[in-house]
Amino acid sequence: MNFDLNVEDTRQPVPPFSRDDAIRKIRMAEDAWNSRSPEKVATAYSLDSQWRNRDLFFSGRESIVAFLSSKWSTENGYRLIKELWAHDADRIAVRFVYEWHDEQGQWYRAHGNENWLFNEKGLMVERHASINDVAIAEDERKFHWPQGRRPDDHPGLTELGL
Repeated sequence: MNFDLNVEDTRQPVPPFSRDDAIRKIRMAEDAWNSRSPEKVATAYSLDSQWRNRDLFFSGRESIVAFLSSKWSTENGYRLIKELWAHDADRIAVRFVYEWHDEQGQWYRAHGNENWLFNEKGLMVERHASINDVAIAEDERKFHWPQGRRPDDHPGLTELGL
């Protein structure tokens, strides 16, 4: 699929968010990130979206695409689960965990929190992410679905004890 990085389409649901809207928005983000398509992910953000990811600060869709392309070139076997922490009218707080391995086959589990702010089109204008990686043994992995979207019947973070 071809994504136009210069167009800001409305992305449902839009603020103000109900709890169900926030959960839907989170699952849509999880699905996009699990696709490992930087362009697909970037179109959920405003053209001038501001990001803080760990110790990196940048803005705009082109920067998002460059960041994600670099990230997914080294984070192999990437699988992500996101879960609602809190929300209000135009903000959503998310906790997430993802598993990945490096070129040498060392697995990691990344634990993080994100704070999101949305505009009236339902596009994210701010993303603040704090993330910690923990090395794990392959037999400690909990995310075993095939690369791509997490199956609907796969447990979430709370059910997995994460």
